[in-house]
Amino acid sequence: MGWISIGIIIYCILLLLVCLRILYETHSPTKTMAYLLFCVFVPVFGIFFYIAFGINYWRNKRYSKKMGLDVKLLEQMEKLFKGNDAVVQQKDLVLEDTAELATMLIRNLQSPLTRHNKVKLLLNGEEKFPELLKALSEAKHHIHLEYYIYEQDEIGKTIIELLIKKAEEGVEVRFIYDDFGSPSIKKKTEKRLRDAGVEVFPFYKVHFYLLANRINYRNHRKIVVIDGNTGFVGGINVSDKYINKNKKQLFWRDTHLRIDGPGVYYLQYLFLADWNFCCPGNLKPAAVYLPQNTTTKNDTYIQIAGSGPDSAQPHVLFSVLEAINLARKEILITTPYFIPGDSVLDALRVAASSGIKVKLLVPGKCDSKIVNAASKAHYDELLLAGVEIYVYQKGFVHAKTLVTDSILSMIGTANMDHRSFELNFEVNAVVYDMPFAKKMRTVFFDDLKDAEQLNAELWHKRSFLHKLPEKLARLFSPSL
Repeated sequence: MGWISIGIIIYCILLLLVCLRILYETHSPTKTMAYLLFCVFVPVFGIFFYIAFGINYWRNKRYSKKMGLDVKLLEQMEKLFKGNDAVVQQKDLVLEDTAELATMLIRNLQSPLTRHNKVKLLLNGEEKFPELLKALSEAKHHIHLEYYIYEQDEIGKTIIELLIKKAEEGVEVRFIYDDFGSPSIKKKTEKRLRDAGVEVFPFYKVHFYLLANRINYRNHRKIVVIDGNTGFVGGINVSDKYINKNKKQLFWRDTHLRIDGPGVYYLQYLFLADWNFCCPGNLKPAAVYLPQNTTTKNDTYIQIAGSGPDSAQPHVLFSVLEAINLARKEILITTPYFIPGDSVLDALRVAASSGIKVKLLVPGKCDSKIVNAASKAHYDELLLAGVEIYVYQKGFVHAKTLVTDSILSMIGTANMDHRSFELNFEVNAVVYDMPFAKKMRTVFFDDLKDAEQLNAELWHKRSFLHKLPEKLARLFSPSL
């Protein structure tokens, strides 16, 4: 028997073992089929790709340990926050049409429903960054920042200088950045920050970008907590491109949220949990990080939904599904990356088929051609069900929002895709407030003025050659 024959036999055995592992360890039927087809029909590279990116090494080991530590941290924080009248007890829920969603987040995530919050909608970097800089400059005790993308351009440098200034004033400053998403943060910058008293760490250092499975699990969160009573969350990273100063560059449309009040409590928990994971030592929760007198005169109800590889369940996905299922009249979704799993796809189709107005706003210009193609592969079945799809034309819409029935709003970091729901660390704010939801609805319809609605009949009539790249891209959906 020659070496070629031996090599073929070894390869076939390896392929069989890999296929068996895919069958036993991949829970999603869609992902299972995609990985199996890829390994079988793309010899050698398919196996290499699955081993490098498909196996949950870190979720099974490193992040399971984080999960245990997070549970203990949450128990400690709950003791500090216990008895605060801003926390609505499950038995006292006053939400008429969305109580099931609030109950689910309380039971599954221990994310408290809080009242007496003030919220401010921030559109694009033009509104977010002045608000953020003002809040940072007013910090008295601590500043906690966590960003997926942090670029050292004009706004990035401005924030760094302010962090250094506040640290020198005696304010505790802690900064987490995602190592994959923020390559511009160099050792020189870290040293300068640390020399000034700022504690800064990458969420999880990536040493082998092309081979490391851990790049699958990105910290996609954008969280700022100031003095335990002011928080920022949403889709806007730290980069000049969100400010739209340069008219020659692509226009970025994004949405962020400022929260003042006890709604910041769970954002603080998520930050501390991530901090204790990526930094040496253990930052204990203390009353100074959860002040009891944070209530405002406003009466907005807020919850935070967060999940990631350290979660027992995909809580962000479940919250989105519950919001869709509870809608009775209208569902408005804006997302830059739309690669839904079967559960989201079916929920939207059922809603539209039931007579609920479902409108989906997606980018016309996207920063990833393969993601854009994979998104389009889902449009046919949505259009057939009656979902209205709008393609944004003014630039790149990067906002991640959901509004239902003018009563419920979600603003956060999670896209409508597999990566956000199952792989990334994400966080969404859930706002139960009719005036705020109406404002969000107005913004959505303003964005539609810069969008084109897809014609269902013309879309269905597209040629085979137009649809083929989209169908092929859809095969890679679990990995995008």
